[in-house]
Amino acid sequence: MNEDVQFILDTAKEAMDNALKHLEKQFVNIRAGKASPAMLGSVMVDYYGSQTPLSQVANVNTPDGRTITVQPWEKNMLQEIERGIAYANIGFNPMNNGETIIINVPPLTEERRKTLAKQAKAEAEDAKIGVRSARKEANNEIKKSEDISEDLKKNAEIDIQNMTDKYVKKIDDFLEVKEREIMTV
Repeated sequence: MNEDVQFILDTAKEAMDNALKHLEKQFVNIRAGKASPAMLGSVMVDYYGSQTPLSQVANVNTPDGRTITVQPWEKNMLQEIERGIAYANIGFNPMNNGETIIINVPPLTEERRKTLAKQAKAEAEDAKIGVRSARKEANNEIKKSEDISEDLKKNAEIDIQNMTDKYVKKIDDFLEVKEREIMTV
């Protein structure tokens, strides 16, 4: 196989891998009813004037399936952490006992489950768009290249389409698992 074609295929595969990895990260943030430290992964805290991820200013634990505890390394950070959790708009009501912040994760209502499933579907669609975009870029590179014969171009386009189909299937499978997880009471 031509080196140019291989480079284009590798670049497309990397872009599709990145779309899948991004989807995995997004799915971690969509809670399925069980408490997890990852639920607070998007929380940023004002730490002496700079926005810092919560995990860098406190220990985040889950003592049970319905509770998240946040133990700041500096006691004076309690209010900032509470503010950060509220500002992240993730639907939690933090309680401060003077030493730790306790968050009770409420069980999901049927309506909330449907909303989360819809959100998961939207994230999966974004990932598919990323995969299709990688396909389009790769096909354009193939068409532009003058060092590649017509037969190689056709074969490369078929390879790119097969790769795209494989990634779209992975995304669909991933979504199916996440939806099942969300909808299970």
